Amino acid sequence: MKTADFDFNLPRELIAQRPAVPRESARLLDVQDGLTDRRISDLADLLRPGDLMVFNDTRVIPALLSGVRVRDVAGSLAAPERKISVTLHKRDGDGVWRAFAKPARRLEVGDQIVFGDDFTADVMEKHEMGEILLRFAATGVDFHDGLRRYGRAPLPPYIKRPELPDAKDQNDYQTLFAAHDGAVAAPTAGLHFTPVVMEALAARGVLSAPLTLHVGAGTFLPVTVDDVADHKMHAEIGEISAATADAVNATHARGGRVLAVGTTSLRLLESAVDEGGMLHPFAGDTSIFITPGYRFGAVDMLLTNFHLPRSTLFMLVSAFAGTDAIRTAYDHAIAQRYRFYSYGDAMLLNCANGRAP
Repeated sequence: MKTADFDFNLPRELIAQRPAVPRESARLLDVQDGLTDRRISDLADLLRPGDLMVFNDTRVIPALLSGVRVRDVAGSLAAPERKISVTLHKRDGDGVWRAFAKPARRLEVGDQIVFGDDFTADVMEKHEMGEILLRFAATGVDFHDGLRRYGRAPLPPYIKRPELPDAKDQNDYQTLFAAHDGAVAAPTAGLHFTPVVMEALAARGVLSAPLTLHVGAGTFLPVTVDDVADHKMHAEIGEISAATADAVNATHARGGRVLAVGTTSLRLLESAVDEGGMLHPFAGDTSIFITPGYRFGAVDMLLTNFHLPRSTLFMLVSAFAGTDAIRTAYDHAIAQRYRFYSYGDAMLLNCANGRAP
């Protein structure tokens, strides 16, 4: 498969810059049987009693940091300070994080980045595409205190702000389910849920269960290779409890359907299912890369936002619902002026490839 096969043109004005208010008023394109324009508030009516909704309960940390580079040059004055922007994307240990830096070319191994008087990090490694490894002087509770004081919501690059993300984004870019610190990008399908939506789902008899996938900033990286098979997927940390695995298996055993809230939930579920369709508890890294031809083992339905062209997530939804169905749905969404990406609208999909028996 060629990456160009997953390209499309999107008018820039359709990229949502703020979420719908209230959140359940966002539009929902129902792709289960043809195309029907609905609202998130209609979701409960589209599910059956006994269906199971699996959501991601990660919490976005304020992973966007601005600082200055400090470098000592032996035998001379210190090198000039340079402003550096850092987005943390994966924890490698207590106070040790992989991050994307801008401009990374200004950094060398051994440099220090000062984010505040008592919050600094040393550059331990440099890698391709602006990635660096940082060791913070603060660890544990002190590290998280420093993030809260100096960090901002790590909005994706297509959400434009005059300067840094504002105070409203601190709340808007967080789901109702957020419980465990670790994500540096929101599981955006979860942003649509409110107490009103959850009450309607409960009244309908829809069950719910959590999992945790700490979404990394690598989710926004474009696929730059020509051949999809050459793309290297980023790794993310996830956990599925025994209780959630049991709930998924029990739902399937009684003929119910499993709805993944977002591609993050789907990717973790598919990382933990065996060839017979049984889900197992999981704890660790996943770098699963789902493209057309993949046979799904754990998920029957998917609620997801509209994704970037040439992205791994657009490839995933094409695999889930079928390439032709997704092309038709996206053409409809653009024609009907749906709002795209993280703060945008959503669609509800059925699995076209069928779960493994």
